Amino acid sequence: MKKFLLLFVGLALLACSKDDDNLNPGGPNPGGQNLDTQDFMWKAMNLWYFWQGDVANLADDRFSTDQEYTEFLASESDPALFFNNRLRFSEDRFSFFSEDYRDLTQSLAGTTLSTGLEFGLTYDDVNGNGQLDATDPVYGIVRYVLPNGSAASADIARGDIFIGVDGTNLNGGNFSDLLFGENTSLTLNMADFAGGELNPSGKEVPLTKAVLTENPVFITKTFNLNGTIVGYLMYNGFTNEFDADLNNAFGELVGAGATELVLDLRYNSGGSVNSSRLLSSMIYGTFTNQLYLRQRWNDKIQEAFTRDDPNALDDFFASTIGGGTAVNTLNLSRVYILTSRSTASASELVINGLDPYIDVILIGRTTTGKNEFSLTMVDDPDRSGAPFIYTQSREANINPDNEWAIQPLVGRNENSVGFSDYTAGFAPDIEQGETLGNYGILGDENEPLLALALQEISGMSGRTSTARQANAREVVPFTHSGMFTPTRDNMYLDKNITLPSLEVGTITIGDQ
Repeated sequence: MKKFLLLFVGLALLACSKDDDNLNPGGPNPGGQNLDTQDFMWKAMNLWYFWQGDVANLADDRFSTDQEYTEFLASESDPALFFNNRLRFSEDRFSFFSEDYRDLTQSLAGTTLSTGLEFGLTYDDVNGNGQLDATDPVYGIVRYVLPNGSAASADIARGDIFIGVDGTNLNGGNFSDLLFGENTSLTLNMADFAGGELNPSGKEVPLTKAVLTENPVFITKTFNLNGTIVGYLMYNGFTNEFDADLNNAFGELVGAGATELVLDLRYNSGGSVNSSRLLSSMIYGTFTNQLYLRQRWNDKIQEAFTRDDPNALDDFFASTIGGGTAVNTLNLSRVYILTSRSTASASELVINGLDPYIDVILIGRTTTGKNEFSLTMVDDPDRSGAPFIYTQSREANINPDNEWAIQPLVGRNENSVGFSDYTAGFAPDIEQGETLGNYGILGDENEPLLALALQEISGMSGRTSTARQANAREVVPFTHSGMFTPTRDNMYLDKNITLPSLEVGTITIGDQ
């Protein structure tokens, strides 16, 4: 007797009911484990994943029987291992998952469990092998303090250094648990940097974690350089819930008569693609007929989107933000952007999107090199036109037995001249790292990176680098506090996505 399992590659499969997704109850299922999560992961990745065509396990013809499919799902009992070991492309550095979609979606909105202290982490390579080992000493350097966390009322500030937590020195083997574990309170053990040496100071700083929402529009101010008004904006995350705040900040700069801009993205690891489009419009102009970016998806999705409209994936500069409010724009012909290794994804999208139109001058260090965007996906296969893509209004439709979410990379953004190959990051025009003992005050004209930008604008030669500074010890973080939130270095697509009716093919299963 023949039995048929239809694996529709496209909406035909994914629009089927949850009952149709049952994993062959009569077939093998070692230990009787619930495979809903693995099933959801495979189906979502098979349709949407950017590298679907490069991963053998995601091939449309990968399975010849439903038994083979079920055994594959059961090959990893842990969904995390299944995602990483069975589905991820080897060159994919950024796709990730969350055991609870609520944690992920709240983080994308800027809400996380935090002390309000943002910091970078670096280490001493005691073994000299160029990599972080479990015994290598780790220390943290405070980048900035959020105004609404416990750190705001503690005796700690930008540039301060800590080497331990609760009396235990940080190292490559314990820093993650001590700093980002389930502990809701911790005490930082501080250190001083003097004479080129780092030594314990004996100072302790107690902190408490709480649910915080960070407004990424951190500093907005202007400088008058011999009659030239220079705007300065420190923007720490592309969070679309704060697009109005971003627009208001540009309104202040426009009102002050700013004709130059220093945009500080050194700690901005990304976020909303649309927020990057709005920010770029606020810098360059509201030219709604000029291309900002063009999306590039996997072959199946690309064909579906562009079959009837070759320009369906084009996004242009914006004239309004949400609700129809007009974009406040400076209409600049150049912009100075402060960067670091933590400058990633949507921040790099701004650099790439503006580059064909205006002079983009980078000051700092080479950026991360993340040129793909992602989508939040949950076990909601019945969403019309966009199966598995999370939307808050459909939370009641998510499989109650599976709260996992995945954040896979699903495409790349090309700029108006078709460029998207910046996986090595964008190198600065003016090199300058941050150094121990000389972090400076953010927004102060003497802060090293901002000072370089102001020197360039004023015509003074500021093209110096850390290497030329005597007795400087540059901080080269291997990670930072933002990397331990669900969003990490994420660039997510936050626009309405509806695929046209599509059925690429079906697979008929042989004799059972």
